[in-house]
Amino acid sequence: MDKTLAYLRETMANYTEKDPIADRIYRKIESEKYGSEGDFVQDLTFKEERYLNKVLEWEIQYAKNEQDEIRAKQLNEVFELLL
Repeated sequence: MDKTLAYLRETMANYTEKDPIADRIYRKIESEKYGSEGDFVQDLTFKEERYLNKVLEWEIQYAKNEQDEIRAKQLNEVFELLL
């Protein structure tokens, strides 16, 4: 699995019980059918993109506050593809 998608999967695991959209995103990542984060982003629905955009904004800021630059960088790669 792509390293960026592995970070995203870990992040989405924190939201799966709270929201069915998060669960769908998590399951897509788990399917491991994506060769890159670009392939993954292209397979998202509009609702999933909007949801992920909000979550990633918060999660990237949280990673930066915790001085976890690697995590912030990996999550930002997906975030940029959503824009």
